[in-house]
Amino acid sequence: MASAADDSPRPAPALDVRLLVDNMPMLAWSSHADGSVDFVNQQWREYTGLSTEESHGPGLKAVVHPDDLPGLLQKWETQPEVNHAGEYEVRLRRLDGAFRWFSIRREPLHDRTGTLLRWYGTAADIENRKQADALRAAEKRTLEMIADGASLKEVLDQLCTSIDVQIAPSVTTVLLIDADGKRLWQGGGQRVPQEWISTITPVPVAFEAGLCGTAAFLKERVIVPDVATEQNWPEQYRDLAIRNGIRAAWSEPILTKDNEVLGTFALYSHEARVPTEEDLALIKGAGHIARIAIERQRSQETLRNALDQVQRSEARLRQVIDTIPTLAWCNLSDGPNEFLNKKWHEYTGLSPEESHGWGWQVAFHPEDLPLLMEKWRELLVSREPGEIEARLRRHDGVFRWFLIRVEPLRDQTGKVIRWYGTSTDIQELKQTEEKLRDDERELRRITDAIPQAIVVLGPAGEPLYANQATLDYTGLTADHVVSPGFRERMFHPEDLDQFREKRKTALERGLPFEAEMRALRNDGEYRWFLIRYNPFRNEQGQLTRWYATGTDIDDRVKAEDKTRNENLALREQIDRDSMFEDIVGSSESLRSVLRQVTKVAPSDSTVLILGETGTGKELIARAIHKRSARAERAFIAVNCAVIPPSLIASELFGHEKGAFTGATQRRLGRFEAASGGTVFLDEVGDLPPDVQIALLRVLQEREIERVGSNGPIPVDVRVLAATHRDLNALVAEGEFREDLLYRLTVVPIEIPPLRERLADIPLLVEYFIDRFGKRAGKKFTSIDKKSLKLFEGYNWPGNVRELQNVIERAVILCEGETFSVEESWLKREAPPRFARSEPLNGALVKQEMQIIEAALAQSNGRISGTAGAAAKLGLPSRTLDSKIKRLKINKYKFKLPPKI
Repeated sequence: MASAADDSPRPAPALDVRLLVDNMPMLAWSSHADGSVDFVNQQWREYTGLSTEESHGPGLKAVVHPDDLPGLLQKWETQPEVNHAGEYEVRLRRLDGAFRWFSIRREPLHDRTGTLLRWYGTAADIENRKQADALRAAEKRTLEMIADGASLKEVLDQLCTSIDVQIAPSVTTVLLIDADGKRLWQGGGQRVPQEWISTITPVPVAFEAGLCGTAAFLKERVIVPDVATEQNWPEQYRDLAIRNGIRAAWSEPILTKDNEVLGTFALYSHEARVPTEEDLALIKGAGHIARIAIERQRSQETLRNALDQVQRSEARLRQVIDTIPTLAWCNLSDGPNEFLNKKWHEYTGLSPEESHGWGWQVAFHPEDLPLLMEKWRELLVSREPGEIEARLRRHDGVFRWFLIRVEPLRDQTGKVIRWYGTSTDIQELKQTEEKLRDDERELRRITDAIPQAIVVLGPAGEPLYANQATLDYTGLTADHVVSPGFRERMFHPEDLDQFREKRKTALERGLPFEAEMRALRNDGEYRWFLIRYNPFRNEQGQLTRWYATGTDIDDRVKAEDKTRNENLALREQIDRDSMFEDIVGSSESLRSVLRQVTKVAPSDSTVLILGETGTGKELIARAIHKRSARAERAFIAVNCAVIPPSLIASELFGHEKGAFTGATQRRLGRFEAASGGTVFLDEVGDLPPDVQIALLRVLQEREIERVGSNGPIPVDVRVLAATHRDLNALVAEGEFREDLLYRLTVVPIEIPPLRERLADIPLLVEYFIDRFGKRAGKKFTSIDKKSLKLFEGYNWPGNVRELQNVIERAVILCEGETFSVEESWLKREAPPRFARSEPLNGALVKQEMQIIEAALAQSNGRISGTAGAAAKLGLPSRTLDSKIKRLKINKYKFKLPPKI
């Protein structure tokens, strides 16, 4: 317990009261004794949008709803308990102009004498509670009105009025669906502008048929935040809605527990806005009350109708039957007639006495009566409902077709005690059916006259009818067409197997398709036909028929086969005559290459062709293709060095429409174009890294991806590649993928340069002279020996291509019959020869070796490390190691011997 000495005041921790009040979850203020406001908290300013200055003085009155302000002032200023605490409910305006219900409570502050010093007030949001109270009150009032026997319109008007009070100036309305479920009519809502409601009703129940029509169709809520900008708002109603103060709207479908549409509850807002959670809860609750009213009203109406029906006498029932616009009757359980309605007597001209019992039979056509009675006796025995068609005589003697429907009436034990029936005039229907049959017969006569095979099929592809041309060709009958196995009897088994999946897929998609198939003729011979399937749809877009036509293309197919065989034979003859096409020579080095070609051609392995520029790498690739199983398919050569890096992927693998700027349509790449054949990639060492990855995928997975596509496409191609560059060096330098190199060099073939084929030069000279001479219209009888010696002594850095160009120039410029060249055309000083596997000339190779050996000597044979040869040369150790292997340098001779 504290001592007396502790009575001295102690400093307390400072409390920021204003901060506390500003963060209270309600509106708060204080005012002088006369009610003029001198303080409002942050929540007040944020809700009302008024500044502190605007809120002072009489600022509180500015945000109170005009309808609520007089009552509030009266309670505050004139009531006796003005100096005491009080709680009032009023609507306060939000900064966006919307009013919400608040519970206002103010407390007085008095001095010791009881004099009023000031007021402190708070306002708590009770909008949700008010809405819930209003809904409960509306539901209670609705049930009371139903119990009092009010009409459905009166009930729904009262419901809308109750809701309108809560949302004014916005309004609500209830639209009820009609009996056929196709239209909505206003059922309640007196405050909705009459111009608007009379123009839009009836509202069709359909998609994009306006607010309520769409909500009823989709069976879900539809919200239109702004009528002026909403695209799905019907254009013809836009100006009308705005003119009648409708700027936003939302509609809630009124559904039964079985999800049946009863109508819609719609709210029309006077301002463009998105509904709040409270708005949606309000309209949902109102829709629930409307559903109760509609269902109870319908239940009462159904009950009243049932009671009225039960209370009707038999005479009244007969009177009703007499007035219905159809022929109706009642027979006893064993068959004789008991009652025929007035319409029946008026139609037949028979009196009740004449038609009673079995007398009604005289009104039916004599030809139809036996079948009618037989069917009637069957129904009496089976005691089941049934239908009979017969001609009934009119009072003027004219017979018309009628459809007679019979239903048994059973007691609680299931025993038939009466037969009730109706007779419906179907004369026009009969005439229409006969006309359709005539039209069908006429159509069949027309199709039978067409000299082309035609088959009509059902939606699932089942044969229904074949014209006479089809029957004459196949020797089948109309019964065969509709029996199982018709297609198996008609088409070749191999074609059926190949076409089965394509036909099944096309029938499911409902799109036209075609195929070439062999059809069996009546003499047992198969002929090729082009079969085209075309779907037929009704007015509702439903597929009802397939029409298949067959065109005889046997002569065309055989002509194509003959041409193909002739081309194949001609190609084989050319191959035999020319052996290896334009590959001319007999040197051992060339024969070794051709032997490799002969061995590798039949396989599907990837081949990498190596050699200097101009040695004929593409000719070797073509020779491999011509001797492979793919010889009849395409051979597509691609020079990777001349295509820009940005376009090489599109060129090889194709692209989709819009894959890049300028890709206006889909384009197939070289790999797809060469399907089943061979792709030759010349200068493969110049491929960019990303294309190297795609090429590796082709070699590994046998599939490609078009540029701009995510779907793999399988391809069946053989890949042949060629380069004059050292791919191993490129791998060491990181410019070529090592795994791709391994995939390409399954079978490497190295072509010798022309300087190593000196024995082939005379043969090549003669071949090129003959070739270019024929083209130029010249004939040479001899070759200048001096020129031939020049050819044999020249180094030919451009290889066969350079020789070809020199001879073509000489053929053009020579004037006599002796072929010769000028010595000045050939360079006298040939560069030093170098190994054919080396792309650098000999001088550079020698210099490179000297530099590497000097560095190895300085580093005592060590390659890596700070003191290694790689560091001295400024090269990666892996690159230096690759160069040492390529130049065949013995690095071990530079290592110091161990000390003894």
